[in-house]
Amino acid sequence: MSMFSVVAKQVKTHPSLIPLFIFIGGGAMMSMLYLARLALKNPDVSWDRKNNPEPWNKLDYNQQYKFFKVNMDYSKLKKDRPDF
Repeated sequence: MSMFSVVAKQVKTHPSLIPLFIFIGGGAMMSMLYLARLALKNPDVSWDRKNNPEPWNKLDYNQQYKFFKVNMDYSKLKKDRPDF
């Protein structure tokens, strides 16, 4: 018997387990999506070292890269750092 058939048999006999599987599956999905977002959008991650060895230097001063911002409007920021 495979693991899925055992789980399906348990869910049929104990239907109160359905919300547990939904919330555990949803939490696992959200954590995988957040890790994928970190790997693809974070400026500290460099996937192409040959063409873009320092991706953090190519960020604009008004580009948002944080996941959550608190009372910050990135479009109104002024440039306060030198060009490299």
